[in-house]
Amino acid sequence: MNNRSDQIATPAWGRADLHIHTRFSDGGPSPEQVVHRVLRRGHLDVIAITDHNRIEGALRAREAARGSWLQVIVGEEVSTADGHLLALFIHERIPPGLSVAETIAEVHAQGGLAIAAHPFDPISHSLLGRGSRVRSAHDVARLPLDGMETLNASLVRQVGNALSEVVAQRLGLTCVGGSDAHHLAVIGQAYTLFPGRTAEDLRRAIIAGTATAAGRRWRWSQYLSWVYGCFIPRTARRVYQAARTAKLA
Repeated sequence: MNNRSDQIATPAWGRADLHIHTRFSDGGPSPEQVVHRVLRRGHLDVIAITDHNRIEGALRAREAARGSWLQVIVGEEVSTADGHLLALFIHERIPPGLSVAETIAEVHAQGGLAIAAHPFDPISHSLLGRGSRVRSAHDVARLPLDGMETLNASLVRQVGNALSEVVAQRLGLTCVGGSDAHHLAVIGQAYTLFPGRTAEDLRRAIIAGTATAAGRRWRWSQYLSWVYGCFIPRTARRVYQAARTAKLA
């Protein structure tokens, strides 16, 4: 039985986790495991699968959720030349390596929304973080972004989230939240609140600026569980695939 008792008190508002990875990129769980986890917990109305530079996992998750109340957005965390970008509501893979401006144009050409992912994270390749050619909020202001991730639950240094929120408010960008889950335990840890319950309601809220980020960062125990729930299974898969490839060569 799906337990949805932990929904927020106001029934007119929904929750969406807009940043989830599966084993189709660097996550631990399968798309089906992600969907089953959310259906069991009943704490989210909408999820976006945003594997790095791939959409196969999102398509699989959408199929797994078919017939349930859960709605799955096909997304992708695109490795642009200037930093990571969340592409939401797309239907075709967007290639990595383009400039962020070119990537946003590709997202919009598909009718999707472009969200700056963890823009100040010094560890991941981010618009205002490591390895970026975008150097200031002024540069970001010139980009036709649809929103900014101001609460990424995975960041060890929370100052990155705080800076993102300040910049998003200064630029008038919609603030969104996501767990950046690579393992099941943290799905829904951070999320986006929006008026309504459906993916289309969420889309309208991001465009209108009526969505907002909520939730909390990963607990230290969950960073440790990432090792067992993601890092070890991922490493084992890569070793197996490398051995299989070598055997077939």
